[in-house]
Amino acid sequence: MKIGIVTTWFERGAAYVSRQFMEALQSLGYDVFIYARGGEKFANDDDNWALTNVTWNTFLYSPINTDIDKTQYQEWLKSNQIEAVIFNEQHYWAPIIWTKQLNIPTIAYIDYYTNETVPLFEVYDQLWCNTKRHFSVFNWHRGAKYIPWGTNVELYGSAPVNPEYNKANNKRVFFHSAGMNPHRKGTDLLLKSLGSIDADVLTKAQVVIHTQVDLIKSFPELQPHIEHLIANNILVIIHKTVSAPGLYYLGDIYVYPTRLEGIGLTIAEAMAAGLPVMIPDKQPMNEFVYENYPYLVDIAAEGVRGDGYFWPEAEVSITMLSEKIASLINLPEPDLTRLKHDCKAHAQSKLNFNKNISELAQCIATLELQVLNENLIAKISTTDKHNNHVFLYAKTLSRWLFACYKRYKKLSH
Repeated sequence: MKIGIVTTWFERGAAYVSRQFMEALQSLGYDVFIYARGGEKFANDDDNWALTNVTWNTFLYSPINTDIDKTQYQEWLKSNQIEAVIFNEQHYWAPIIWTKQLNIPTIAYIDYYTNETVPLFEVYDQLWCNTKRHFSVFNWHRGAKYIPWGTNVELYGSAPVNPEYNKANNKRVFFHSAGMNPHRKGTDLLLKSLGSIDADVLTKAQVVIHTQVDLIKSFPELQPHIEHLIANNILVIIHKTVSAPGLYYLGDIYVYPTRLEGIGLTIAEAMAAGLPVMIPDKQPMNEFVYENYPYLVDIAAEGVRGDGYFWPEAEVSITMLSEKIASLINLPEPDLTRLKHDCKAHAQSKLNFNKNISELAQCIATLELQVLNENLIAKISTTDKHNNHVFLYAKTLSRWLFACYKRYKKLSH
């Protein structure tokens, strides 16, 4: 069977989800084809992503970041004789209808949705929910499947062949992945928490942050604090893109006070690498750890995200985060070794994606094309038009503000 995956396709979490599904399906004997849609960065010059089964959508100057060229997309479906399509975070709904009109069933990997869009997921023939939290929202759907997430425990559990960096000697090292969105990953909360730890205790630790963006630009108000931590050899910032299995080998503990996760990929990766995790006591993050896990951090505040995402953002208690970091700095080495062993054993038992997707073939075997509902098509069309207008308005406004700024700078000189 030939399966297509429509997705973003470069070094970021959403693409790793698609890649993991691709590799899992290939291991089950399916032919998998990737359609790398426009609107986001392309990786067609990156050997890690420019695979022979990837088709790159023509770059579109579109306000919708998951837009697709209809003619090119339909040609891809036909030329590769695609028999089912999996969509990854598809915010533009028309391509699902185009696919079904060619009598090809559709699947959504569940990640992004709002109160308004939840009913529209009826258009899909099957939904794959990788967390209990997602499944709780979509268990009404006739094709909803709960497939617990996991990771490649062999890849992340092995030592790096050519380590780029050396781990700090005689220090308890906390590793943090800020990725491309440090605010969502709670990087600022981690940095603030370090200021509340006794200086003598903190000198025994090092915090390594891997980021794909400039942290000073992300948090200009924290620049003096960041520079102070760096000067005192407490903080190390690695600003570059690193492919899997990443830089987990640099740490003893993975500290990740994220505000919001669709799944929480790095939590599973870190545990597979043998790192205890310090994470919010909130779904889906706490779904990855074992019962009575001691390093969950309480939530201090919640708030609705600006784009209307279904679940609220949550901020951990900085006070409790500081206390738990300090307790791990002072944890005796034998206790830390035991904790690392428990986390890695849990990952191998419960977070092994190759085990967790054992029912994937059955999901595909039972996949059936459902008749398109005309009322649902009308709702989807209305949603796409509304989103297009909103994006165009925002783009026009941003251009106008930028033009005003340039004129102001010119006049001020």
